[in-house]
Amino acid sequence: MNGASTAAEQPAGVDRPNSLDRPSGVDRPNSLDRPNGVDRPNGLAGTAGYGAAAEELAVQYESVTFAEVHRELLHLYPAPPAAVLDVGAGTGRDAAALAALGHPVVAAEPTPELRQVGERLHAGVAVRWVSDGLPGLPLLSGSGERFDLVLLTAVWMHLAAEERPVAMDTLAGLLAPGGRLALTVRHGPVPPGRRMFDVPPEETVALAAARGLRLLHRSGRSDLHGRAGVSWTALVFELG
Repeated sequence: MNGASTAAEQPAGVDRPNSLDRPSGVDRPNSLDRPNGVDRPNGLAGTAGYGAAAEELAVQYESVTFAEVHRELLHLYPAPPAAVLDVGAGTGRDAAALAALGHPVVAAEPTPELRQVGERLHAGVAVRWVSDGLPGLPLLSGSGERFDLVLLTAVWMHLAAEERPVAMDTLAGLLAPGGRLALTVRHGPVPPGRRMFDVPPEETVALAAARGLRLLHRSGRSDLHGRAGVSWTALVFELG
Protein backbone atom coordinates (compact mmCIF):
# COMPACT_ATOMS: atom_id res chain seq x y z
CA MET A 1 0.00 0.00 0.00
CA ASN A 2 1.52 2.35 -1.59
CA GLY A 3 9.72 11.86 2.78
CA ALA A 4 11.13 18.83 3.95
CA SER A 5 11.21 18.39 7.67
CA THR A 6 10.10 15.96 10.34
CA ALA A 7 8.03 18.51 12.21
CA ALA A 8 5.23 15.97 12.49
CA GLU A 9 7.33 13.72 14.73
CA GLN A 10 5.87 13.00 18.15
CA PRO A 11 7.38 11.99 21.50
CA ALA A 12 8.69 8.44 21.48
CA GLY A 13 6.12 5.73 22.11
CA VAL A 14 3.09 8.03 21.73
CA ASP A 15 0.37 7.44 19.13
CA ARG A 16 -1.85 10.37 18.38
CA PRO A 17 -5.44 9.44 18.46
CA ASN A 18 -8.07 10.24 14.40
CA SER A 19 -11.44 11.47 13.57
CA LEU A 20 -12.93 10.58 16.97
CA ASP A 21 -10.29 12.43 18.93
CA ARG A 22 -8.64 15.07 16.73
CA PRO A 23 -9.26 16.66 13.32
CA SER A 24 -6.55 14.72 11.44
CA GLY A 25 -7.97 11.67 13.13
CA VAL A 26 -6.13 8.50 14.14
CA ASP A 27 -8.70 6.10 15.56
CA ARG A 28 -8.66 5.02 19.19
CA PRO A 29 -8.28 1.24 19.65
CA ASN A 30 -11.35 -0.59 20.92
CA SER A 31 -12.54 -4.15 21.43
CA LEU A 32 -13.76 -4.69 17.86
CA ASP A 33 -12.16 -7.20 15.50
CA ARG A 34 -9.19 -8.54 17.42
CA PRO A 35 -6.94 -10.33 14.86
CA ASN A 36 -4.24 -12.24 16.72
CA GLY A 37 -5.38 -10.55 19.92
CA VAL A 38 -4.68 -7.04 18.62
CA ASP A 39 -7.37 -4.35 18.64
CA ARG A 40 -8.39 -2.86 15.33
CA PRO A 41 -9.17 0.81 15.98
CA ASN A 42 -12.93 1.33 15.59
CA GLY A 43 -13.19 -1.90 13.60
CA LEU A 44 -10.95 -0.72 10.77
CA ALA A 45 -8.17 -2.94 9.50
CA GLY A 46 -4.91 -1.43 8.27
CA THR A 47 -6.02 -2.22 4.72
CA ALA A 48 -9.35 -0.40 5.09
CA GLY A 49 -10.31 1.73 2.09
CA TYR A 50 -7.76 0.32 -0.32
CA GLY A 51 -9.70 -2.44 -2.06
CA ALA A 52 -12.61 -0.32 -3.27
CA ALA A 53 -10.23 2.40 -4.48
CA ALA A 54 -7.68 0.08 -6.12
CA GLU A 55 -8.02 1.41 -9.68
CA GLU A 56 -7.88 5.05 -8.57
CA LEU A 57 -4.94 4.37 -6.28
CA ALA A 58 -3.08 2.61 -9.09
CA VAL A 59 -3.11 5.85 -11.09
CA GLN A 60 -1.74 7.75 -8.09
CA TYR A 61 0.92 5.15 -7.22
CA GLU A 62 2.17 4.75 -10.77
CA SER A 63 2.29 8.53 -11.41
CA VAL A 64 5.60 8.72 -9.55
CA THR A 65 8.54 6.41 -10.20
CA PHE A 66 10.44 4.08 -7.94
CA ALA A 67 13.53 6.27 -8.46
CA GLU A 68 11.66 9.41 -7.38
CA VAL A 69 10.20 7.83 -4.25
CA HIS A 70 13.47 6.20 -3.16
CA ARG A 71 15.98 8.71 -4.51
CA GLU A 72 17.58 9.41 -1.12
CA LEU A 73 17.87 5.69 -0.31
CA LEU A 74 19.00 4.08 -3.55
CA HIS A 75 22.67 4.17 -2.60
CA LEU A 76 21.84 2.02 0.44
CA TYR A 77 20.09 -0.73 -1.52
CA PRO A 78 22.17 -3.81 -2.42
CA ALA A 79 23.39 -4.42 -5.96
CA PRO A 80 21.56 -7.07 -7.98
CA PRO A 81 20.92 -9.87 -7.71
CA ALA A 82 19.75 -9.49 -4.12
CA ALA A 83 16.69 -11.19 -2.64
CA VAL A 84 14.06 -8.46 -2.15
CA LEU A 85 10.76 -8.46 -0.27
CA ASP A 86 8.32 -5.60 -0.85
CA VAL A 87 5.81 -5.62 2.03
CA GLY A 88 2.51 -3.91 1.26
CA ALA A 89 3.55 -3.81 -2.39
CA GLY A 90 0.35 -2.10 -3.55
CA THR A 91 0.21 -2.13 -7.34
CA GLY A 92 3.80 -3.30 -7.68
CA ARG A 93 5.55 -0.13 -8.83
CA ASP A 94 8.60 -0.68 -6.62
CA ALA A 95 8.62 -4.47 -6.97
CA ALA A 96 8.55 -4.24 -10.77
CA ALA A 97 11.33 -1.64 -10.85
CA LEU A 98 13.57 -3.74 -8.61
CA ALA A 99 12.89 -6.86 -10.68
CA ALA A 100 13.81 -4.92 -13.82
CA LEU A 101 17.18 -4.14 -12.19
CA GLY A 102 17.84 -7.86 -11.84
CA HIS A 103 16.67 -8.60 -8.30
CA PRO A 104 14.50 -11.63 -7.49
CA VAL A 105 11.48 -9.96 -5.88
CA VAL A 106 8.60 -11.14 -3.71
CA ALA A 107 5.66 -8.72 -3.51
CA ALA A 108 3.48 -9.25 -0.43
CA GLU A 109 0.11 -7.50 -0.66
CA PRO A 110 -2.88 -8.41 1.54
CA THR A 111 -5.50 -6.48 -0.47
CA PRO A 112 -6.66 -8.71 -3.34
CA GLU A 113 -7.86 -5.82 -5.51
CA LEU A 114 -4.46 -4.11 -5.37
CA ARG A 115 -2.70 -7.40 -6.04
CA GLN A 116 -4.85 -8.04 -9.10
CA VAL A 117 -4.18 -4.56 -10.48
CA GLY A 118 -0.45 -5.00 -9.88
CA GLU A 119 -0.34 -8.35 -11.63
CA ARG A 120 -2.14 -6.80 -14.61
CA LEU A 121 -0.07 -3.62 -14.81
CA HIS A 122 3.25 -5.44 -14.45
CA ALA A 123 2.45 -8.63 -16.32
CA GLY A 124 5.58 -10.25 -17.69
CA VAL A 125 7.80 -8.81 -14.95
CA ALA A 126 9.53 -11.42 -12.80
CA VAL A 127 7.76 -10.61 -9.52
CA ARG A 128 6.31 -13.33 -7.27
CA TRP A 129 3.09 -12.09 -5.69
CA VAL A 130 1.87 -13.48 -2.37
CA SER A 131 -1.20 -12.74 -0.26
CA ASP A 132 0.40 -11.95 3.08
CA GLY A 133 0.45 -9.07 5.53
CA LEU A 134 1.80 -7.63 8.75
CA PRO A 135 2.13 -7.89 11.66
CA GLY A 136 2.90 -11.60 11.27
CA LEU A 137 3.41 -12.24 7.52
CA PRO A 138 2.54 -15.88 8.30
CA LEU A 139 3.14 -17.32 4.83
CA LEU A 140 6.58 -15.79 4.40
CA SER A 141 7.60 -16.26 8.03
CA GLY A 142 6.89 -19.96 7.72
CA SER A 143 8.66 -20.35 4.41
CA GLY A 144 12.23 -20.16 5.72
CA GLU A 145 13.09 -17.49 3.13
CA ARG A 146 15.48 -14.68 4.03
CA PHE A 147 15.93 -11.40 2.20
CA ASP A 148 18.79 -8.98 1.56
CA LEU A 149 16.40 -6.03 1.30
CA VAL A 150 12.93 -5.60 2.80
CA LEU A 151 10.90 -2.55 1.77
CA LEU A 152 7.89 -1.01 3.53
CA THR A 153 6.76 1.98 1.51
CA ALA A 154 3.81 3.80 3.13
CA VAL A 155 2.95 0.77 5.28
CA TRP A 156 4.29 1.17 8.83
CA MET A 157 1.85 3.92 9.85
CA HIS A 158 -1.09 1.54 9.30
CA LEU A 159 -0.02 -0.62 12.25
CA ALA A 160 -1.41 0.01 15.73
CA ALA A 161 0.91 0.39 18.72
CA GLU A 162 0.27 -3.22 19.78
CA GLU A 163 1.09 -4.50 16.30
CA ARG A 164 4.35 -2.66 15.72
CA PRO A 165 6.60 -4.70 18.07
CA VAL A 166 5.22 -7.92 16.58
CA ALA A 167 5.77 -6.57 13.07
CA MET A 168 9.37 -5.58 13.84
CA ASP A 169 10.02 -9.09 15.19
CA THR A 170 8.65 -10.47 11.92
CA LEU A 171 10.71 -8.18 9.70
CA ALA A 172 13.96 -8.79 11.61
CA GLY A 173 13.35 -12.52 11.30
CA LEU A 174 13.00 -12.26 7.51
CA LEU A 175 16.33 -10.48 6.99
CA ALA A 176 19.44 -12.34 5.91
CA PRO A 177 22.66 -11.53 7.81
CA GLY A 178 23.64 -8.00 6.80
CA GLY A 179 20.20 -7.49 5.26
CA ARG A 180 18.61 -4.06 5.14
CA LEU A 181 15.14 -2.83 6.08
CA ALA A 182 13.88 0.39 4.46
CA LEU A 183 10.72 2.17 5.61
CA THR A 184 8.99 5.32 4.42
CA VAL A 185 6.40 6.51 6.93
CA ARG A 186 3.66 9.05 6.35
CA HIS A 187 2.75 11.88 8.74
CA GLY A 188 -0.24 14.19 8.52
CA PRO A 189 -3.98 14.12 7.86
CA VAL A 190 -5.63 10.71 7.53
CA PRO A 191 -7.87 10.18 4.47
CA PRO A 192 -11.50 9.31 5.29
CA GLY A 193 -12.10 5.60 5.78
CA ARG A 194 -8.44 4.77 6.37
CA ARG A 195 -6.56 3.68 9.48
CA MET A 196 -3.26 5.44 10.14
CA PHE A 197 -1.18 6.43 13.15
CA ASP A 198 1.37 9.23 13.51
CA VAL A 199 4.31 6.99 14.47
CA PRO A 200 7.32 8.78 16.00
CA PRO A 201 10.56 7.85 14.21
CA GLU A 202 12.24 7.49 17.60
CA GLU A 203 9.87 4.67 18.49
CA THR A 204 10.66 2.81 15.26
CA VAL A 205 14.40 3.28 15.77
CA ALA A 206 14.13 1.91 19.31
CA LEU A 207 12.08 -1.11 18.19
CA ALA A 208 14.62 -1.86 15.50
CA ALA A 209 17.63 -1.45 17.80
CA ALA A 210 16.14 -3.89 20.29
CA ARG A 211 16.15 -6.50 17.53
CA GLY A 212 19.72 -5.95 16.40
CA LEU A 213 18.93 -3.53 13.57
CA ARG A 214 21.35 -0.63 13.27
CA LEU A 215 20.14 2.72 11.91
CA LEU A 216 21.97 3.65 8.70
CA HIS A 217 19.83 6.52 7.46
CA ARG A 218 17.09 8.90 8.57
CA SER A 219 15.66 11.72 6.49
CA GLY A 220 12.44 13.64 5.90
CA ARG A 221 10.77 15.04 2.82
CA SER A 222 7.58 16.67 1.61
CA ASP A 223 4.85 14.78 -0.21
CA LEU A 224 5.52 14.01 -3.88
CA HIS A 225 1.82 14.38 -4.64
CA GLY A 226 1.66 17.82 -2.99
CA ARG A 227 -0.99 16.85 -0.42
CA ALA A 228 -1.47 19.55 2.21
CA GLY A 229 0.06 18.72 5.59
CA VAL A 230 1.56 15.41 4.47
CA SER A 231 5.25 14.67 5.01
CA TRP A 232 7.38 11.53 5.10
CA THR A 233 10.18 10.05 7.17
CA ALA A 234 12.58 7.55 5.60
CA LEU A 235 14.52 5.05 7.74
CA VAL A 236 17.01 2.38 6.70
CA PHE A 237 18.34 -0.27 9.09
CA GLU A 238 20.91 -3.05 8.77
CA LEU A 239 20.90 -6.38 10.58
CA GLY A 240 24.06 -7.25 12.48
